[in-house]
This record gives sequence, structure tokens and C-alpha cells, in this order.
Amino acid sequence: MGNVRPGQRKTLLGKALALLHPTRFEEPFGLSVAEAMFCRTPVIAFNRGAMQELIVGGKIGFLVNTVEETVQAVGKIGHLSRQECRQWAQAMFSIEKMVNGYLDVYERILKKFS
Repeated sequence: MGNVRPGQRKTLLGKALALLHPTRFEEPFGLSVAEAMFCRTPVIAFNRGAMQELIVGGKIGFLVNTVEETVQAVGKIGHLSRQECRQWAQAMFSIEKMVNGYLDVYERILKKFS
């Protein structure tokens, strides 16, 4: 579908069985992964970059290394709690959490130069 508007994205992600995120590079964050979890959608992602920090394997998604593992994970996705996906996203990526995290980093940087 390519790029979609926020309203479409919410609907697509919210109705999806899972988000497949087969990134082959060391992605530093993965905004689409967080967005999916806010929509209560588990994520199956290649174990690259920041994915270990974003996905609690076996609870809100699966970290995989091969296409074969991805296929196996799809078969297990129904055992995950969609509510846990949302709770994890809120705990880790809420606006308040993200803003406070950035402020902490900025304060540490300023202390180094003062």
C-alpha cells in the first residue's frame, strides 16, 4: 500500500494479525514497530538493530533470524496478548516517557559542557 495516512495506518495496524518487519539493516529505532504495538498488534521482526530493545520475544512479538523462523512465528502469533502489546508500548514509548528520556540526555550533555 505504500505510505498511508495516520487514520489509515491505525486501521491497518489495528486489524492486522501482526506486523512483519523484515529489516535487513541495523535499524536504530523502528517507529513502525512502536506504532503497531500501540495498535495492539504484535510484531515479528528480524533480530537486527534496536529490535531487541523494542520487542519482548514471545510476549508481544517474535525476534527471528530467517524466513523459516518468520513462518514459524506467524503460526504462534495467536498465542500473544494484544493487550500486552498496547501496555508495553504505553510503558515504553508514551509521549511523557520519550520527552523525559530526551530531557535526561540533554541534561547529561549540558553537564559535560558546564
